[in-house]
Amino acid sequence: MKPAFTIALSGITALVVSSAVFVAAPYLIDRSEGVQDMTIRTTPSDTSDLISMVQRTEPAVVSVIVTKDLPVIERFDSSVESPFGIFSFPEYRQNGTAPREVGGGTAFFISENGMLMTNKHVVNDTEAQYTVLLNDGRKLSAKVLAIDPGSDIALLKVDGNNFPSLTFSDEEPVLAEQVVAIGNALGEFRNTVSVGVVSGLSRSIVAGSRLGGGTEELSRIIQTDAAINEGNSGGPLLNANGEVIGMNTAIASNAQNIGFAIPSHDLTKALESFEKNGKILRPFIGVRYMLIDKTVQAQNSLDYDYGALVVKGDTAADLAVIPGSPADKAGIKENDILLELDGKKISVDTSLASLIREKSVGDTVTIKLSRGGTETEVKVTLEAQK
Repeated sequence: MKPAFTIALSGITALVVSSAVFVAAPYLIDRSEGVQDMTIRTTPSDTSDLISMVQRTEPAVVSVIVTKDLPVIERFDSSVESPFGIFSFPEYRQNGTAPREVGGGTAFFISENGMLMTNKHVVNDTEAQYTVLLNDGRKLSAKVLAIDPGSDIALLKVDGNNFPSLTFSDEEPVLAEQVVAIGNALGEFRNTVSVGVVSGLSRSIVAGSRLGGGTEELSRIIQTDAAINEGNSGGPLLNANGEVIGMNTAIASNAQNIGFAIPSHDLTKALESFEKNGKILRPFIGVRYMLIDKTVQAQNSLDYDYGALVVKGDTAADLAVIPGSPADKAGIKENDILLELDGKKISVDTSLASLIREKSVGDTVTIKLSRGGTETEVKVTLEAQK
């Protein structure tokens, strides 16, 4: 693994300055690698066009308020008699519970009938209640419809109709394209607007919270220099036409203006899966692997400087191939080198995970692999990730 970014603040939760409330912040980056060469396309836009676009899209962006029933602790005085007199001292006890605001983030409407999209790490507390604060000041109770098992995506629903909504871009973003990020900055400044450009494409990162809660690998995501802060998680990244090209999800906190967004292609794929299946299904192969480059090749005396080496983790439970998984059923074994998937070379820039993510549950893919110096092909039928 490449050296990690030094991480400070940002992740599943991040401390709000003004109170004991935590805001859902963009994930922190543990690793960043891979960039795709792109033709630079500038998208100049005068101020009036930008203002008009923001005025048109901003009402569809909402703040997410996270509340939980927490114990109410009260103080009472207790006294003890002794030969030296009566001594009083304070004690504490629980007196029921009360709803308290414990977090916040951002979401945006994707349909007029009240469906919203946000980050999974904003709404992954099953014991919490979620409320969205609309641009007109209304507060509506929100239900978590679906959680994406393979990416930092979640869907919410509020009751009502005729909500302003955003549309997803059909075009791939390009380097230096102008973008706008809107979100609930720091959990206090709702619908904060920041402007920047697409700084990089096809990034692969491992992101997580400085407060714990695990990490998540995200691949082929957008890098931007538009300011993204704690509380911006789940907000849209818009192009000059006001279309969603990504959803803000992570920042490198030890750097200036390095933020990351899940691309619209992944967002629409999750939405289509929900509309088809009633939940978000992601294809799953079931191997643990290390991507090979020239350094890994030299350190391990491998025959290839690309591919995915199937390896176990640091503990006995971190098996190289998950028993009963599609990979196990196809006969893939520890120390196999997976070279290609459906004819596409597996590499640091094009990881196995990113290629699997392009597929659907039930697809059968052909994997070219090397075992003991002999190349062969196996068929793998992808199953739903649990």
